Amino acid sequence: MFPMDGDKLGTDKTVDREKTCPLLLRVFLSNIRHHSPSDYARGQVPANELQVYTWLDATLRELTGLVKEVNREARRKGTVFDFAFVFPDRNGPMYRVSGEKGPDDFKTLRECRFTIGDYLDIAITPPRGGGNHRY
Repeated sequence: MFPMDGDKLGTDKTVDREKTCPLLLRVFLSNIRHHSPSDYARGQVPANELQVYTWLDATLRELTGLVKEVNREARRKGTVFDFAFVFPDRNGPMYRVSGEKGPDDFKTLRECRFTIGDYLDIAITPPRGGGNHRY
């Protein structure tokens, strides 16, 4: 879809958001843990879907900000967002979940090897102790 021009993953390419049509990213939110792969089986998806129009150069931090706009609880200081990509299993009608915890705020969808048509599953963990403590 996007030319790589010799760059093996195209990770340093930015998208001209004025000239490039955004993609539809289907995001599924849950509390504390990710949805089970069975929640995505047989053409089904979890009920709590957030549809986001974005580009492949969108960072996980940017997506976190969009989630915070619509989810009041996610705005609390100290809230942790754990991202997992859900993609079709090429060997059958199942979906597989791939997620890594870590400080990847500035990773883009492209750098995460997101493919148009994949889903994003975000587990939102509230801060311990209510998030009102100062450290």
